[in-house]
Amino acid sequence: MAAILPNENASQASLLPSVERRERLRRIRGIRDGISLYGVGAAGFGVIFALALIFFYLFYETFPLLKPVSMEVAYEISMPGDEEPAPTVHLTLDRFEGIGGRFSESGAITFFSPETGAILTRKQVNVPEDASVSAFGRSENRRSLFVYGFSDGSVLPLKLEYDQTFPEGVRVVTPRLSFPLGEEPMRIGDRVQGDYTALTVVEGRTGYVVAGGNRDGSIAMALFSARRNMLTGEVQISRQDYELPAISRPVRQLLINETLRNLFAIDDRGLLYNIDIVDPNRPRIIEQVQLVSDGASVTAADFLVGSRSLIVGGSDGSVSQWMLVRDEETNVPHLTRVRGFRQHPGAVTFIEPEYTRKGFLVGDDTGTVGLHYATSGVTLKKIPVSGQPVTRIAVSPINRLALVKGEDSDALRVIRMDNPHPQASLSGLWGRVWYEGRSEPEYIWQSSGADDAFESKFSLVPLTVGTLKAALFAMLLGTPLAIMGAIYTAYFMAGPMRRIVKPSLELMEALPTVILGFLAGIWLAPYIENNLPILVSVLILLPLGMLAFGYGWTRLPTHIRHIIPPGWEAALLVPVVLLLGWVAITTSPWIEVAFFGGSMRQWFTDVGIPYDQRNALIVGLAMGFAVIPTIFSIAEDAVFNVPRHLTQGSLALGATPWQTVVGVVLPTASPGIFSAVMIGFGRAVGETMIVLMASGNSPIVNFNMFEGMRTLAANIAVELPETSVGGTHFRILFLSALVLLVLTFVLNTAAEIVRQRLRKRYASL
Repeated sequence: MAAILPNENASQASLLPSVERRERLRRIRGIRDGISLYGVGAAGFGVIFALALIFFYLFYETFPLLKPVSMEVAYEISMPGDEEPAPTVHLTLDRFEGIGGRFSESGAITFFSPETGAILTRKQVNVPEDASVSAFGRSENRRSLFVYGFSDGSVLPLKLEYDQTFPEGVRVVTPRLSFPLGEEPMRIGDRVQGDYTALTVVEGRTGYVVAGGNRDGSIAMALFSARRNMLTGEVQISRQDYELPAISRPVRQLLINETLRNLFAIDDRGLLYNIDIVDPNRPRIIEQVQLVSDGASVTAADFLVGSRSLIVGGSDGSVSQWMLVRDEETNVPHLTRVRGFRQHPGAVTFIEPEYTRKGFLVGDDTGTVGLHYATSGVTLKKIPVSGQPVTRIAVSPINRLALVKGEDSDALRVIRMDNPHPQASLSGLWGRVWYEGRSEPEYIWQSSGADDAFESKFSLVPLTVGTLKAALFAMLLGTPLAIMGAIYTAYFMAGPMRRIVKPSLELMEALPTVILGFLAGIWLAPYIENNLPILVSVLILLPLGMLAFGYGWTRLPTHIRHIIPPGWEAALLVPVVLLLGWVAITTSPWIEVAFFGGSMRQWFTDVGIPYDQRNALIVGLAMGFAVIPTIFSIAEDAVFNVPRHLTQGSLALGATPWQTVVGVVLPTASPGIFSAVMIGFGRAVGETMIVLMASGNSPIVNFNMFEGMRTLAANIAVELPETSVGGTHFRILFLSALVLLVLTFVLNTAAEIVRQRLRKRYASL
């Protein structure tokens, strides 16, 4: 025993370093595992946090669109009076909301402070002796153009302008009256005698048009043209009078649109007469329109900004919008009711359009004032202002302040409004909207125009459909090629060849998409348009030619086929594909002459298929080329990593290689393949540059592969740099980004659920 102990101690001593080393390695491994565990977990949470931040930022920029409209009576001011009290015929506000204007029946125009009611200045128009004001008319708000009519049959057009000066760096706004046709009243025809009951004035391209009507239904119109002598500077005014068809009742209101094509005369019963004045020497009544339901009468009417739409209020509290819609059969525009708004509790007494938008304020005889918006077709707010009928309303050009006058009130009520985004409603963004100038409700995205009175069209449907359309055609091309190529490369191709093909395809993913988009838009699109039969010949020749070659290869003697090592057969198809492509290109002109009358492009037009040079087909080819590497790489890894014992067991049981692929490999690799497809689809949905450069960017709603589209991502890239920060257009673009994020999130979530179910189903394999 004593002789053995030293050896045992020596053995135990020799084991101590190895034990300590193993413990140290175990501790190091534990530290590394912990770092990996928490590092990967932290990275995962970081990705989720980053996505959440993106979502909340987009929602933060979009949230103001959801903010409810604010509208309230802020205070009252005393009615600025004349030296001799006279009824108010009109109220105005300047764009800085610092000057209000009151036009009275005496011809006095009083300018006052909307905050205090203090009178700033007073102007007086030239009223003829022994005459009084019998009528007052105006053009749309943007023009600030008015006309007084006098009891002797004369009229006086005038214009209100605001001059700005900056003494000592402080802005000073001064109201000024100008008289474009002179300061002396004039007549507009001999037919209309006595007092005017209705007047209107319009500034057209050729000059000023003034029209007036009276109690016997007579209507006169005059066109005034002003020319300035370049030598003397003298302004010469010429006029031409026209007599319009008379109506059978007293004229209550006259309205002329800015195109000078139609004059609308409304009689005392509320019946509207649509008079064609395109040729004022031969005017004619096109139609008579009943604007309100039976038993009611028209109590107020006015044009929206741009004079393309007419807002009509009735004695029953109804409010409706009417537009000229061209009849497809007769090609004649007829006044058509396009939408109605929430009914008012009393008869409508006054309508005041906004200056630069399609909104308007409506007052009724219960003292209620409602704020409506035409494009979205909604009533935004209604508030009680006073217990008296509303007789006049003025709204500022920036739509934040309004003045309201009651029938028997000596006070003006000042309304403050906060309504920055009236276009943003569910119906306006996602529903069909009947826009001005259109023959029916449509989905349209057109955010800007050349006219200040342009009606913004913010339908997100064309952009969403365009996004799905672009992704669909890209996936139709890329998915079959990528998945079939992945299966063949991973299962059938020889190892050395696979090590060449797989990296080469993955290298394609590094190609900038802007290059693909540039080539597709500049070279591919015109080439395909000039050689459309290639599409037909390639679709027919390539599959049939490859099948024929494969069948012929299998018929060759065995000793010849064995010259090519197993897994290298695909290399033989390279010259076959090149040859078939050359044949398809060479035969394209012959096919075009033989089957399409010499021009396949014209043949599409003749059969009613629109064709755009940059279309969904071009986008599908270019974007399909971009998504193939992504789908191929992931799907190939999924197929290649199928356990060998599964495929070998299938082959050992007598299954052929293709039976093994279909029955064993594909079910086992299906979660990975499905993930590859969905990742490729996400790439296609979010693609910007290819769609931007190759699609034509036309926001239309169809799935015609020969027409273009505009996607959400491309639209943001195009229009965001041109928008005003904080405006409706700006925030709707952020809403587009939010829709795109939610769309991809929902699709990826659904794809992950399907992938997990596939993984669970085939886990037993």
